[in-house]
Amino acid sequence: MTTVRPRSSGILLHPTSLPGRFGIGDLGPSAFRWVDTLAAMKQTYWQILPLGPTGFGGSPYQSFSAFAGNTNLISPEVLESQGLLPPGFGHEQQYRDDGVEFDRVEQFKKAMLREARARFTSLASKELKNEYEIFRTAEASWLKDYAEFMAIRDALGGRSLTEWPKELLHRQEPALAATVRSASKEIELHTFGQFLFEQQWNALKTHAMRKGLRILGDAPIFVAGDSSDVWAHPELFLLDRDRKPTAVAGVPPDYFAEDGQHWGNPLYDWKAMKATGYSWWVARLKRQLKQVDEIRLDHFRGFAAAWHIPAGEKTAKNGKWIDGPRGDLFMALQRELGTLPIIAEDLGVITEDVDELRTHFQLPGMKVIQFMLGGPENPYWPHNYEPNCVAYTGTHDNDTTVGWFNQLNDRDKKTLMDYTGHWFHEPHWECIRLAWASVAVLSVAPLQDLLGLGSEARMNTPGVAAGNWGWRFRPEQFQQGMIERLGEWTERYRRTPEANPSEPEA
Repeated sequence: MTTVRPRSSGILLHPTSLPGRFGIGDLGPSAFRWVDTLAAMKQTYWQILPLGPTGFGGSPYQSFSAFAGNTNLISPEVLESQGLLPPGFGHEQQYRDDGVEFDRVEQFKKAMLREARARFTSLASKELKNEYEIFRTAEASWLKDYAEFMAIRDALGGRSLTEWPKELLHRQEPALAATVRSASKEIELHTFGQFLFEQQWNALKTHAMRKGLRILGDAPIFVAGDSSDVWAHPELFLLDRDRKPTAVAGVPPDYFAEDGQHWGNPLYDWKAMKATGYSWWVARLKRQLKQVDEIRLDHFRGFAAAWHIPAGEKTAKNGKWIDGPRGDLFMALQRELGTLPIIAEDLGVITEDVDELRTHFQLPGMKVIQFMLGGPENPYWPHNYEPNCVAYTGTHDNDTTVGWFNQLNDRDKKTLMDYTGHWFHEPHWECIRLAWASVAVLSVAPLQDLLGLGSEARMNTPGVAAGNWGWRFRPEQFQQGMIERLGEWTERYRRTPEANPSEPEA
């Protein structure tokens, strides 16, 4: 017996994009109001980007850990309500309300954590302190390495891993032990920060569950070279003696970038991974599935074969496809996890073996409305969808739908008019309708598309290093009737749970 997945829909919005007074969206009252708004719009899913701690530029796809949470998302208001911050802490700071000021936010949140840690020691209840100790013990397998990595990195002025002194880079005793002792207070601060993140995220997730919402998370296939994962487990990556990658990840030229995308991430040593039973991957997904209900697995194509760019290349043009673990990894995950609550990000140039891998494990793929131009055989036209897929108006890597439509030539606009039978007076709503009305089992729109915003609200431009990830919405951008309209459409196209309950399939 298997379960037929019910038709449903959701909105893509990363927590950093929520409104609020502290320079970045966080897990406080605004996040709870957002969950309530999703429920009012009769949505089933809140899709987010990766939750890991970010560095320069704020990219959630270049995180210091595949296991840790982004402490910049910790809400000062929640800490104040717990007595871990004094009343009005940080209220004198003034920030933009339409974008994240990453550097200023980073400094403020560090000061916030120090104040909260000091108050926790002297004022926290016995129950809260006991919860902290339970957390430290339960997550010790990754937490200790992460906290030490971050504290050492801070002590070295933020130098990336390959620039560390050799004895620390290679975790040599007694140098590492001496450094850990001297940085003990900072290690404790990073550990404490992860506890606060966990507390606040769990409270928000519980609220979402009570509202009937599921959270769709995101797992980048690769980790950052400057990460606790590489520092603690160098044997699992293709590195030289100096812990520098022998080749790095990316994709060849495609729809998004004519030079390809040079991500720079280290690549996995899949042979070494297999020898451990893929234990790192098992632990990673188990950890993430504590935080979210399902996972969008980024760059699914890389599990069949990944684009290996020789170290030193400046673009992704020169590289070659190297086989990945294919079904071997997913069989190992299935043995450990049971069902695989995974959506495969299978965009770009996809070969037959990638499709076979996805369909063998019955993983939904992705379809993007913005890609639907071209001949009638184009798989992104809604008439070519299969039910086991997720239809997006656009993703975090696309322009907004309004921005995309405004840049189309007259011929393409006429093609869309011919397809729908009328002019695109509201291109964002037209594309939402196409996604919601399709046979796709799940349809998703970024909030920017629901709000009808232009290119100024784009979240990320692949291949462009600066100026991404900072967009935030303002509550007044919700127009009169927008919530009711999406709710009505969601009912009309039978994407509410009560309209299409899950049924067993023989």
